[in-house]
Amino acid sequence: MRALKMIIVPLIATSMLCGMLSIGGEKSFGRVGRKVILYYAFTGLFAILVGLLLVNIIQPGHVSEHTAELIVGQARMDGSLTEKFDGRSFSDIINFFNRMVPTNIMNAASDNGQLLGLIVFCLLFGYFINKLPIKMRSFQVDLWESLQGVMMGLTQFIIKFAPIGVFGLILPVILRTGWDIIVPLMLFFITVLLALLIHMFGTLSIMLYKMGGINPLRHLKTMLPVLITAFSSASSSATLPLTIETVEKESGVSNRISSFTLPLGATVNMDGTALYECVVVIFIAQFYGVLEGFDITLITQFKVVMLALLTSVGVAGIPAASLVAISLILGFVGLPLEAIGLVWVTDRILDMCRTAVNVYSDTCAAVIIGKLEGEENIYTS
Repeated sequence: MRALKMIIVPLIATSMLCGMLSIGGEKSFGRVGRKVILYYAFTGLFAILVGLLLVNIIQPGHVSEHTAELIVGQARMDGSLTEKFDGRSFSDIINFFNRMVPTNIMNAASDNGQLLGLIVFCLLFGYFINKLPIKMRSFQVDLWESLQGVMMGLTQFIIKFAPIGVFGLILPVILRTGWDIIVPLMLFFITVLLALLIHMFGTLSIMLYKMGGINPLRHLKTMLPVLITAFSSASSSATLPLTIETVEKESGVSNRISSFTLPLGATVNMDGTALYECVVVIFIAQFYGVLEGFDITLITQFKVVMLALLTSVGVAGIPAASLVAISLILGFVGLPLEAIGLVWVTDRILDMCRTAVNVYSDTCAAVIIGKLEGEENIYTS
């Protein structure tokens, strides 16, 4: 847990900066770029809202008080959790936006409650790096990409110890609760999987048909090799070469569109990841809600939605990297990081599923933007 906390700030900062630099580095960024960014923002938001709706309907974390006590165990709040959430009003939304502009960026980086300011600072910092002269910008790009490479290597090193950490976190819970832990975990698993399926076959299919005039079933059949690779590797970055080849050769999208939308999507478009982050945080909050006797307010859920959307941009395209972003959100809303152990058991399978959704959304973006740009060779054969 301490190692995970240690890498939150540098990993989020370098990933978000590199994401912004990749956007500004595209020569074709303009009309096409605006369409791509709007697509990624809206699909990410829709994905989060689908997850938020289902986790509130199914409520996998609403168990008996006795079961919640056994499951949570020593991962209790410091002080009363009710004090963190009671008495909230829509004026807190103003405070949420105030936190986007911290008075001291260093203090913000050291405080989980202020990491939103760090995220916004990184976005602005990356934007103005893109305004530098070419020589100076190239130096900054090399610097931050090398730092991101170091942080991704360090993250993978820490995640290698995840099975040991999962064993240490989950075994006491199983010993305390027995089979009582299985039901909420199964409901959580079903909630995430169902939300991913609804987004993939519902939201994205509707966008394919309405915005691109493309048969969703045909596109899905064409992208099956890509989806299988994404599912098995749990890495959107590792799937990228096959994604580009399939979209260009099988779908008929030009290299001009695919070479811009797909690498960018592998960096910043994480629909499945954003959905998962939202469901995880609300699921964990439901456990503590049972213990403290409060409901998760709309204000808190609004914060979770915004943070899930923002942090999904900075999630590295490697397996289990979303756990870092989840840790950030848990700290922001006042939940203990140790609670992440509740979902770590199912993370690998769900990681594979959400990566497939991430990549599929990228392919949908390529064909939709291609159609909107008037390309006539998309699915003509």
